[in-house]
Amino acid sequence: MRIALDATPLSVATGGVARYTAELSRALAEEFPEDQFWLLSDQPFPSPSPSLHVGERPGGIAGKRWWLWGLPREASRLDIDVFHGTDFAVPYLPLRPSVATVHDLSPWRFPEWQPDAARVRSRTPILLKTKIATLVITPTEAIRREVLERFALPPDRVRAVHLAAAARFRPETGAPPPRPYFLYVGTVEPRKNLKVAIEAWREVRRSHDIDLVIAGRLRQDAGPLPRHPGLIVRGPVAEGELPRLYSHARAVLYPSVYEGFGLPVLEAMQCGAVVLTSRDPALTEVAAGAAIQLDPQNAAQWVEAMSAVATGELARAEFQQRGIRRAAQFSWRKAARETREIYEEARRRFRR
Repeated sequence: MRIALDATPLSVATGGVARYTAELSRALAEEFPEDQFWLLSDQPFPSPSPSLHVGERPGGIAGKRWWLWGLPREASRLDIDVFHGTDFAVPYLPLRPSVATVHDLSPWRFPEWQPDAARVRSRTPILLKTKIATLVITPTEAIRREVLERFALPPDRVRAVHLAAAARFRPETGAPPPRPYFLYVGTVEPRKNLKVAIEAWREVRRSHDIDLVIAGRLRQDAGPLPRHPGLIVRGPVAEGELPRLYSHARAVLYPSVYEGFGLPVLEAMQCGAVVLTSRDPALTEVAAGAAIQLDPQNAAQWVEAMSAVATGELARAEFQQRGIRRAAQFSWRKAARETREIYEEARRRFRR
């Protein structure tokens, strides 16, 4: 089978959708060497693997009207059997089977927090409801339920495929850092709710000399982070450095008010970190009792949990082992196999 994936998310250096596109495409190429996998985009991007083919970037009108003309033309030139839109979109002309990944419903539920998602809000419902997207993938059952309800789709058209932490995320030993720290990893944006984590940390720091490290890209609408002794804003961090950061953190904080999956939670657990996160349904599905879950708006709960970590009152070893066991139930190989089955089904169902 000849399969094309939308590689546009790879044009952004960090973020969950970029990680999803890179890890899934790499795993597909490794699991199914008899297939050909092409990465297509009208934007420049780095290829995650030499096993993946890269399509051409068209110029002229085809390049300017990528989803309407350029992408279908490139898919036809390459004789693609199935197209996978890894970020809410598929070609507008239903010339071949296609699969769309809908990561979450934040463009609709929180439009004020997704100022650049107007195109997604307008086009994705049409692509789904008119069956231009043959099948739909969501990262969790929680988001699958939301998609079914919001877009009134038949249940058999939407499948949940869990993401995974890459194999490089594993516990790292070695000399401890010079100072203890809590850690947040991820894009800094309004729905990640960092204000609660920072507020709670400042209260904890009155009694415990512990830093807060923030590692991730600052989105423009995040606003400036407060300056405070011990608050370390790293910005984007190389992926190779993340396992060490996770492994040596006293706890990883993830107070997001809404998620489609929450990859940093799984990465942290796979590294043996204690995770404090919110009670969002998708995060609950991923953590499954292996993380400490708190009300994302209740700073007092975060102060109490973070204080227990800082003082050693929390049974850290127990949560570390829970997290490692839970993370072992996810893999990109499994995600690739389940996704490949969906490609096959999309071919069978096309224009049925």
